Amino acid sequence: MYLVRSGAVAQFEQLVLELGENPIEMIHQAGLRQAQFRDPNTYVAYPRLAELLEIAAQRCQQPLFGLMLAQRQTLLVLGDLPMLVSRAATVADALARVNDYLYLHASGVSLQLQPQGDTVRLVLSINVQSPRGIEQLMQMSVAQLAMFVSSLLNININNIPLYFCQNKYSGPESQRFAHLARFRESFDGVMLKTSQLMGRNYHDEEALNRHLQSHLHFLQSHYPNNLADQARDLIHRLLPTGECCIERVSTALGLHERTLQTRLKATGQSYRLLLQDVRQNIAQQQLSYGTQTITELALQLGYAEVAVFSRHFKTWTGLSPKQWQQQHRKGRIEG
Repeated sequence: MYLVRSGAVAQFEQLVLELGENPIEMIHQAGLRQAQFRDPNTYVAYPRLAELLEIAAQRCQQPLFGLMLAQRQTLLVLGDLPMLVSRAATVADALARVNDYLYLHASGVSLQLQPQGDTVRLVLSINVQSPRGIEQLMQMSVAQLAMFVSSLLNININNIPLYFCQNKYSGPESQRFAHLARFRESFDGVMLKTSQLMGRNYHDEEALNRHLQSHLHFLQSHYPNNLADQARDLIHRLLPTGECCIERVSTALGLHERTLQTRLKATGQSYRLLLQDVRQNIAQQQLSYGTQTITELALQLGYAEVAVFSRHFKTWTGLSPKQWQQQHRKGRIEG
């Protein structure tokens, strides 16, 4: 069963209410629960989310519901994905890393770069099947892709046309997206100039800090009075960025480094132990389900040398990463 973060459909309830319908009824009809949408990092069945969007489009009589929803969203709908590629040097480097981290947002999705002369197609594939189809899901997802790409390039999202295989719809809302959406095309995704890929990946240090501060509020409500779990969560988010260190974690928690260490010690923990725990969990998850090589995984976990990672992993599990993967590799089941 493929899963997706419920945060992918942020603003769903508000949009449906504005269109005069009942979002709770739709959520139940799709086999979901309203409580699953309270935490944006809750994973739900991807096919059911696709069905929810199709139900909304039909009930609200809005064949471009997916586009309407995406237009109201911000980059936060992609969770940590923008932060995880923020340190890539170029736009091409950032896009090359996307598939390594997409599983954190949604499984069953992939992004392919297809050169076409002096342009490059960014083709989005969603391997999800739903009885009602996935047209609304594709509308929303391609628009979210454009939002993501515009942030890498630091340009207005309206400068990135959206391409869809699905048929064009007539009606009042179609005029609203006439300058952006192109239908009956040969692929789902966006198109860039090759020269844009070579451009510098726009890095907004303040955006990273805002992201961490926003997440801190979530941590304080999700892990009240549990500093170790708050720090563990931040380590998990920061490791792939190359920015994980006790200074960054303590700053994000609003504490001095020594204060963090002292409070962790009082609970029998330490930054080093938390870092080890997170590294082991990520390593085992990626070796079971991920597509990264062991070298790429070592770099993601902050190791400069694969040999050091392999030595640590064997200390944790008694097996080398390759041996552990051979014993625990799990296949995917389509949902």
